[in-house]
Amino acid sequence: MSIQDDARALLARAARPCGIKTRAGAVECAVDGAGPAVLALHGGAGGCDQGLLLAASAIGEGVRVVAPSRPGYLGTPLAAGPSPAKQADLYADILDRLGIDDAAVIAVSGGGPSALEFALRHPGRCRRLVLVSACTRRLELELPFRFHVMKLLARWPALARVLMSGIVRDPVRAARRSIADPQARAALLADPVASSLFGALQLTIADRLAQRIPGTENDHRRCHEADGWPLERIAVPTLAIHGTTDRIVDFDHAQGVAARVPGAELMAIEGGEHVCLFTHRRAIRTRVRAFLALPQA
Repeated sequence: MSIQDDARALLARAARPCGIKTRAGAVECAVDGAGPAVLALHGGAGGCDQGLLLAASAIGEGVRVVAPSRPGYLGTPLAAGPSPAKQADLYADILDRLGIDDAAVIAVSGGGPSALEFALRHPGRCRRLVLVSACTRRLELELPFRFHVMKLLARWPALARVLMSGIVRDPVRAARRSIADPQARAALLADPVASSLFGALQLTIADRLAQRIPGTENDHRRCHEADGWPLERIAVPTLAIHGTTDRIVDFDHAQGVAARVPGAELMAIEGGEHVCLFTHRRAIRTRVRAFLALPQA
């Protein structure tokens, strides 16, 4: 079976998203698995499908994953929570609707700000906090040229799907687009689980692409204008995982978390890039499962 077939099979097995009625309106959310609850928060160009892939890569089995499409993504309107603080309150409402008292939170990239707000505003609901390649202060980087191409492609969904399928069909090409280090690319392609998850991530982007644009633009604007968060006030156990050569969210975002959040742990991925969650999947999963007090898979 090809990597593309593996990726499609992963997406087919993923839980179908459901609509959850909250005080801010309907939210699209995927809920999958059994065990302690984990709130999985996707990054830019994401959605609930990518939240499931995030949890699958970082944690694996033995947890109940709650993966909402954050406001502005897929079936969740931006008006449901345009600011990180409002998104945090929305997460608490989602947990209420699902009858979940508390959850560990894992957030990647642009999901970082709302994860920080959740830990600050709802510490009793946040059991533990894991930040992977996460934005945790002002982000200076402008939206890349690739995003503007995506925005243009969103007008022609069929073309977007054809182009993305072609990229995933050639896993070396897909890896080269996101991973500069040839050794990291080789490690990804040598790991059938990581390569399948990464291929699935690539395929999701072309699905409902136009519905991923408003949230991506909102995330960038919020991160670009952020004054920072009072990290010293975070009172939940925190683990920051970050590649030292991340070109999208600088490594010093994670260093700041480790320096300012009381008792925070830092897992520095030497030479790791923004997608270190996939290139260093085994090491990250081992550390995250230990941090969440889960048996090693």
